[in-house]
Amino acid sequence: MFGRRRKEAPAEADALRAEPPRPVSPDRPEGPWDESEGFPERERVDLGALRIPTGADIKLQFKMQTGQSRVLEVVMLHGRTTLQANAFAAPKSSGLWDEVRQEMAAELKQLGAEAEEAEGPFGTELRAQVPVQGPEGRTGKQPARFFGVDGPRWFLRGVIRGEGAQDAEAGARLEEVFRGIVVVRGDDPRPPREPLELRMPPQLREAAQQAAQQAQAAQKQAGNGRPPAQPPRRA
Repeated sequence: MFGRRRKEAPAEADALRAEPPRPVSPDRPEGPWDESEGFPERERVDLGALRIPTGADIKLQFKMQTGQSRVLEVVMLHGRTTLQANAFAAPKSSGLWDEVRQEMAAELKQLGAEAEEAEGPFGTELRAQVPVQGPEGRTGKQPARFFGVDGPRWFLRGVIRGEGAQDAEAGARLEEVFRGIVVVRGDDPRPPREPLELRMPPQLREAAQQAAQQAQAAQKQAGNGRPPAQPPRRA
């Protein structure tokens, strides 16, 4: 007399269990991303405050705090172009890049650098010729691009040096990496401009330690590798 209760179709059940889509910022529809947003899934290295896209053609270099696992600086390399990325806490009500850009322009001018504003893929950026000391103590100038992106209570700064600072095609790959970064600010209150903490993943830290040990062993072996003394000649 009573019909059996119709079972939910698999598609209907999946729809009921599906999470609502994450929001996408209208100011950053293609990234960089906040962890709360609907960013595309891809392989990324988890450095704590930053999750950085990886690839066989991208190398990562880290400047570490002495005796600790904290990362002070991360640099990505592609060909003859480098990208440095740093994240900072920012006010909830306003961004930092406009203010920081003006301060950086003044600092670059004091260093004797030639800097000018230009429109780039992430908005207004600074393009500069920065004085650097080359081999034999000679002073030269290195091209650099400084750009920034304001997110929800964070600010992400990027610096491209090398060929990509002058050649758009050479810098495109690292621009793609920067665009794919996910920022993990956390909920803790932080003063504006405080650097967000970066940490090297355990597997990368172990690899870096092994590489350092191998380099030390090779250096020690090279130091001990003196040519053998010649045997005395027979009369």
